[in-house]
Amino acid sequence: MPKVAQTAGREQLGDFAPMFAALNDDVLFGEVWSDDALTLKMRSALTITTLVAKGLVDASFEYHIQTAKRNGITAPEMAAMLTHVAFYVGWPNAWAAFRVAVKVYADDPQGLSEPEAHGGVFGLGQPNDAYAQYFTGKSYLNPLTDPGKTQFVANVTFEPGCRNHWHIHHADEGGGQILLVTDGCGWYQEWGKEAQALKPGDCVTIPANVKHWHGAAKDSWMSHVAFEACGMNMSNEWCEPVSDEDYLKL
Repeated sequence: MPKVAQTAGREQLGDFAPMFAALNDDVLFGEVWSDDALTLKMRSALTITTLVAKGLVDASFEYHIQTAKRNGITAPEMAAMLTHVAFYVGWPNAWAAFRVAVKVYADDPQGLSEPEAHGGVFGLGQPNDAYAQYFTGKSYLNPLTDPGKTQFVANVTFEPGCRNHWHIHHADEGGGQILLVTDGCGWYQEWGKEAQALKPGDCVTIPANVKHWHGAAKDSWMSHVAFEACGMNMSNEWCEPVSDEDYLKL
């Protein structure tokens, strides 16, 4: 996880309280926030919850709501989080927090239009232009290994409603693919079978020579890590798109 850079302490208190400024910028953010034991998204959720519990909804709280948005907490997730904590920390505290959250998420109340807020723990990557012809909607690719030097592993992120076409991973021996869902909600379907809902933590093993597709739900981003299994005489066959009629029934 990249190190979190913070300069607010030195900018605002560097002359008056240099030690406090250093602890804020270098220890709290430079070490604690940058420790990869927890994701930035989880740290944002913990910080927001704690501040709401203490009734601290000042300018710094708005900063943390903005940070939470950048760290991937969508508007629906923020609303659900504040509703949940309201029962434990008090209704007035939650109301005050909601006023700030509504302001921060005003430009995207459903949390669907900001790619940079998505991608899960491995990050969004770049638009998946090389394979755009095989997708309905926009996807993003973040390679995690060098395909020319090792087994290819990549984080793939689908915008809401995006899915790849029906396709087959051919192999004479071995082969296939493994998907590990890291963020959001989506779907996986094999030809002739019912679609399977996907959520973070789900793992899908796709045998070689099986026609299938996968992608995001219509109202959610979705990210998964894709592992290409080793095999003999491997190739990919791209087939027809998943029809809007079938997809919208899910």
